Amino acid sequence: MIYTAIDNFYLTDEQLKNSPSRKDGIDEATETTLRIYGCDLIQESGILLKLPQAVMATGQVLFHRFYCKKSFARFNVKIVAASSLWLASKLEESPRRARQVIIVFHRMECRRENLPIEHLDLYSKKFSDLKAELSRTERHILKEMGFVCHVEHPHKFISNYLATLEILETPPELRQEAWNLANDSLRTTLCVRFKSEVVACGVVYAAARRFQEPLPENPPWWKAFDAEKSGIDEVCRVLAHLYSLPKAQYSPVCKDGKPFTFSTKSADSQSQPISKEVPLSPPANNNANVSNTIVAAADLETGGSKEAKIKMALDKLKESKQSDDESKSIPTKGDAREEPRHISKSEHRTESGGEKSKERDRERKRDRDRDREREKARDRDKGRDSDRERERDEIPRDRDKVKDRGHRSKDRTKDSEGHYEKSRHHSSRDRDHRGSSYSSREKDRHRHHSYA
Repeated sequence: MIYTAIDNFYLTDEQLKNSPSRKDGIDEATETTLRIYGCDLIQESGILLKLPQAVMATGQVLFHRFYCKKSFARFNVKIVAASSLWLASKLEESPRRARQVIIVFHRMECRRENLPIEHLDLYSKKFSDLKAELSRTERHILKEMGFVCHVEHPHKFISNYLATLEILETPPELRQEAWNLANDSLRTTLCVRFKSEVVACGVVYAAARRFQEPLPENPPWWKAFDAEKSGIDEVCRVLAHLYSLPKAQYSPVCKDGKPFTFSTKSADSQSQPISKEVPLSPPANNNANVSNTIVAAADLETGGSKEAKIKMALDKLKESKQSDDESKSIPTKGDAREEPRHISKSEHRTESGGEKSKERDRERKRDRDRDREREKARDRDKGRDSDRERERDEIPRDRDKVKDRGHRSKDRTKDSEGHYEKSRHHSSRDRDHRGSSYSSREKDRHRHHSYA
C-alpha cells in the first residue's frame, strides 16, 4: 500500500535558520522584510483583481514554501509574488489572465516607488518579456513543489472551534478578529512551521484574550484540537512580533537581474544636470568693474602715497576699458541679421528646388492620369465594337430560330389534319358497321316472322 501525504511541507527552526537566503549572505531581518513585502504584494494585488481570500492565502503559502528552497538573491520577490498569485488563482478555480496580473503589479510598483505611472503597451517587447518571465517563474514554483500544491488554511477551523468551545454567544467581533489574525499570520513563516489546526488555535486564543473571553482549562481546550500549548504560545509571539515591525520596504538583493523593474524616467531626469542660462549683460559687468575700482581706491587710501593710488586707479580703469572692448567685440545685431539673410537665401534656393521637384511630380501624375483615361477610353471602344459584333451575329441566329419555329408550326398543322382525316375515316367505318349490323338484324326478324 502506497501512502502519499499531501500536506507534508513543514520545516523546523534549524532548517529555517539555514535557509538558502542565509547561505547567500542575506541576514534574518532582510529576509523577514522581503517575505512580508511579497505577501503584501499578493494581498493588495488580489484585492485589485477582485479575487477571493482563499486565492490570496494560497498564493502567500506557495510564496513562503518557494523561498524555503530558493534564495531571495536568485529570484526577485516581485516576479515570485506575481507568479504565486497567478498559480493560486488557477488552483482555487478563479483564474486570471497573465495580462491582468502584469498590469496590476506594474501599477502597484509605480505607486509604491513613486515612479510616473505610464501605460504598459501590450504589444511591446517589455510586456512580452514580463509575460515570459511570469510563466517561467511559475514553472520553477511547480518544480520546487513537486507539483504538490495542496494548501490547508486555518480559516476553515475557526468557526468550528468557536462552536465547539460554546463561544457563539460572544459578539461577532471576536470571530472577525480571529479571522483577521489568521490573514495576518500568512505574512509570517507560521504556515511552514505549524499545521493549520495549531495556527487556528493560536488565533482563537489571541482573539479571546483581546476580548477577555474565558476558555476552558480543565481539561485543557487545546488538547481537543490536537494542539500543544507551546505551539499556541509561539503563534501568539510571532504575531506580536509582526505587529511591532514597521512597514516592509523593498530592498534589491536579487543578483540575477530585475525582470519586474520598470523605466525610471523621473530619476533620469533628476540626474541630468540643469543647464543654467547666463545672460550676457555687459553693463552689469561694467558696473561691477567700476565698483571694484572704487573699492580698491578706498583700500589704498588707508596707506601709501597719492601717486601710487592714482596709478592703481588708472590701471583698473584701463582694465575695465579692455573688458568693455572685448564685450563690444561680440557680434552686434547687424551682424546677427546678416547671417539670417544668407540662411534665408539658401533656404529660398532649397525651397525653389523643392517647388520645382513638386511641379515635376505633379506633371508626372497628370501624364499618368491622362494615360489611364486613354486606356479606359480604348477599353470602352473595344467593348462597344464587341457588342456590335455580338448583335450582328445574333441577328441571323434569330432569323434561323424564326424559320425553325415556322417549319415546326407547319408540321404540327399537317399532323393535326392527318389525324382529323383518320378520325373521320374511322367514324365512317363505324357508321357502316352499325348500318350493316342493323340490316342483318332486320333480315333475321323478317325471317322469323315468315317462318311463323
